[in-house]
Amino acid sequence: MIRPLTVVEIQGRSEQGMTRPFHCRCDDGNLYFVKGRAASQRSLICEWLGGNLAKAFGLPIPEFTIAQAAPELLELHPEGRDLGSMPLFASRKVEHVQEFSISHLHQVDDCLQRDVLAFDWWINNGDRTLTAYSGNPNLLWSTEARKLVVIDQNLAFDPDFDPATFSVTHVFAGQIDLLNQDLIEPQRLRELCGRALAVWADACKNVPQEWQFVDEEQTVPTNFDPDAVLALLNRYSHEDFWRMTPWLRA
Repeated sequence: MIRPLTVVEIQGRSEQGMTRPFHCRCDDGNLYFVKGRAASQRSLICEWLGGNLAKAFGLPIPEFTIAQAAPELLELHPEGRDLGSMPLFASRKVEHVQEFSISHLHQVDDCLQRDVLAFDWWINNGDRTLTAYSGNPNLLWSTEARKLVVIDQNLAFDPDFDPATFSVTHVFAGQIDLLNQDLIEPQRLRELCGRALAVWADACKNVPQEWQFVDEEQTVPTNFDPDAVLALLNRYSHEDFWRMTPWLRA
């Protein structure tokens, strides 16, 4: 198991996002967005495993780790109970970023757009939406480096994933037609998936024991089946999988 960082300062809490992550400084001196008790255990597992896959896949995601906060520190913050003393998911804060918008689309390389699109398709992540009218892409734009930053895999491996909705609402859905027609890209994507899956076993071993149960007594398992998720991920090797046509996902 990896050694968790220690939260040494709770600076506040985000007003955005379903789980409203906490802004914390850890004992390595860095600032992090930290999720804990307010996020479900399944959400934390998905965030951790999805993050490990995304990093190995080659997506530009912030550094992340597991952290822990002492009870006495939590008592000093009015919402500390929502963070909790169990292991926490901590994503390092990236400076000089803003929320991704339609205006940034043309600045993202087409290949990277396809990689993000394909990755979300692979892990059943329908939570990266953006249309001309609304959306929540869970992406940031670095104004300093003029680069994309990919965040939030907490809704990955969704058993209710809807391919039809995905193909319309994904922020990079404009790449679907090209991907469906290309003969080379599917092979490249299969290679990326194979490389990413090489970290799966170690990532699973580092899932904190506390996340695997919904109660403190650890008597009720979290609704997350790693074997079923691995079977889902292994579909990447099927040739038809990369034809992003909804009826081919049945």
